[in-house]
Amino acid sequence: MFNFEVTSSCSNTEARTGIFHTPNGQVRTPKFMPVGTLATVKGVSSKQLESTGSEMILSNTFHLHLQPGEKLIKEAGGIHKFMNWEKPILTDSGGYQVFSLAKLNNITNEGVEFKNPRDGSHVFLSPDKVMHIQMDLGSDIAMAFDHCPPHTMTENDIQDSLDRTHIWLKKCVETHNKSNQALFGIVQGGRYPKLREISAEFTSSFDLPGIAVGGVSVGESVDQIHNVINFVPKFLPRNKPRYLMGIGSLQEITLAIAKGFDLFDCVLPTRLGRHGTALFNDERWNIRNARFKNDFSPIDKTCKCETCKSYSRAYLHHLVRNDEILGLTLISLHNISHLIRFTNAISSAIKDNCFTIDFAPWKRASIAHHTW
Repeated sequence: MFNFEVTSSCSNTEARTGIFHTPNGQVRTPKFMPVGTLATVKGVSSKQLESTGSEMILSNTFHLHLQPGEKLIKEAGGIHKFMNWEKPILTDSGGYQVFSLAKLNNITNEGVEFKNPRDGSHVFLSPDKVMHIQMDLGSDIAMAFDHCPPHTMTENDIQDSLDRTHIWLKKCVETHNKSNQALFGIVQGGRYPKLREISAEFTSSFDLPGIAVGGVSVGESVDQIHNVINFVPKFLPRNKPRYLMGIGSLQEITLAIAKGFDLFDCVLPTRLGRHGTALFNDERWNIRNARFKNDFSPIDKTCKCETCKSYSRAYLHHLVRNDEILGLTLISLHNISHLIRFTNAISSAIKDNCFTIDFAPWKRASIAHHTW
């Protein structure tokens, strides 16, 4: 039900294309996945999202548990029916909130007690509870509960957090029993290679349908991010999809694909879109700027998204300057399409065996016929 097949590889790098089969359809990798934290990719309808070429999206266990609650979503027929998205969905476990809401939580080996950011009430999440929540949500992929530590922690502190992540993973595996939902483990270990190696080998030992690498892009330097991307894949199984969590820049996606990663996610395209910023090649354009006022060309004439086919920069400038919601929706739609097209172009280059570690897909001249 969750078979992963590698369909092509590249002689110059570890890059590969593949197909990950799920009960709700196939995901052709490498692929960027938009984030829909609360069962919605902000500002974009399901039909619009499908038009971008998105094949799998993310939602968040912690936030859906708080509102509207997993029992309501289960009563609605599961998260796919609830949000009208028929393709695969991955639910993050809430492990990132252990990091992002650190001032509001108390962490033990049993789980995490949170202070609800909505109303101040106390919420306790344990590995088994997180599994039951995700099974009720009915996503295609459930992520194991993990402790994502701040990058500033000492090696001893990160060792403690890693031990906790491994204890939680074992409990998640023991609890999870939904046959039509895949459980992915998460590799942690911060910026310390030995800890990353230990975690990769421990997580791989469970022979789960897929494996993720977390604790990346949490405030550390670009060099430290690249060190993890370069180092960890050698310890991951090649016959399973590899998911690098929280990565959305073109440079990091390119490097990660070259090292054999398959799946990526980030809130970047919609977060930028909500602030009136459009992606173009490896640049970010603030559409509010006066230079777009009389510019009647599309954001990107090579882009086939609804925004670029139908609307000008001048019109988007007008919408954003007047705080019209449509402007933020249209820019978000383009930004998602931008990253989907980007990973699709790399897929084509891999299939043609012309993808290298120095390949710079955001520089159109280097793509040749791999237009995106």
